[in-house]
Amino acid sequence: MLRFSLPMSQSLLDIARQTIDLESRSVAALADRLGPDFERAVQALAQTKGRVIISGIGKSAVIAQKIVATFNSTGTPAVFMHAADAIHGDLGMILPEDVVVLISKSGESPEIKTLVPLIREFGNTLIALSGKLDSYLATHADIVIDTVVEQEACPNNLAPTTSTTAQLVMGDALAICLMKLRGFRSDDFARVHPGGALGKRLYLRVMDLAKANERPLVKSDASVQAAILEMTQKRLGVTAVVDGEDRLLGIITDGDLRRMLEKGMDWNGMKALDIMTPSPKTIEADALAVEALEVLQDHSITQLVVTAEGRYIGIVHLHDLVREGLH
Repeated sequence: MLRFSLPMSQSLLDIARQTIDLESRSVAALADRLGPDFERAVQALAQTKGRVIISGIGKSAVIAQKIVATFNSTGTPAVFMHAADAIHGDLGMILPEDVVVLISKSGESPEIKTLVPLIREFGNTLIALSGKLDSYLATHADIVIDTVVEQEACPNNLAPTTSTTAQLVMGDALAICLMKLRGFRSDDFARVHPGGALGKRLYLRVMDLAKANERPLVKSDASVQAAILEMTQKRLGVTAVVDGEDRLLGIITDGDLRRMLEKGMDWNGMKALDIMTPSPKTIEADALAVEALEVLQDHSITQLVVTAEGRYIGIVHLHDLVREGLH
């Protein structure tokens, strides 16, 4: 097994902390340098009738892909174009009304210097995220966003580290400003992100879960034996107690039955109304499933009665929410 040595004065944790400190200070410095060009960039991106084409070379291309993904999931249509591929035919994806964003630390790479005049000839608005404000890219762009960093976290000051973090943060800043400007809300996010636990938190309703379960219920004048039979058959550990119009009066849980047995109560002749828990915790059928989870957690219970305008609909159990990844 290979072993590597470090300078006696440094540990791995020291190096990690120095890296994080350097990058965090560089990111903080970006905020102090935000100015009118940033606002112009946000307005140009918001007002375009086309798409946002984002491009870069090397590590900047990787950052461009991440920014594209963030834009698309937050309401700003965006397309990634690799700078090297662009000058070999992919320029054809740029439409007249598109806004182009080029990302580069140096602003002087051959691909960028070839690409810039072509975009200028097309007449598209060109936004630069540049780590060098006197670079070819910065001096030929319509709008320049400053992503200058004093030093890379790399000990040789070579590998893109701090500079790519700055690019990524600035891309996030643009995306969030666009979200606010467009009034992009959680339900909008759900429409473009329906998969996974994130999407479910934003669109899955209590009714979607309750309708998959049995619907245990007894009338208020039912015998305790009938309530036990209903709970046993429906296997949810609970039954609702309702009136003749299915309005919820209370619930009986397996815990209620255990407590009754512990007290030695004679249930012969007793009705569901006599042993039920009145005014149980409920949730409306059209509520988000994640709201049901919050109620369950806040009250340390495992099931909720689902209602619609006071009428009994069904039961949602903690297991239903866990199964959907909401935990």
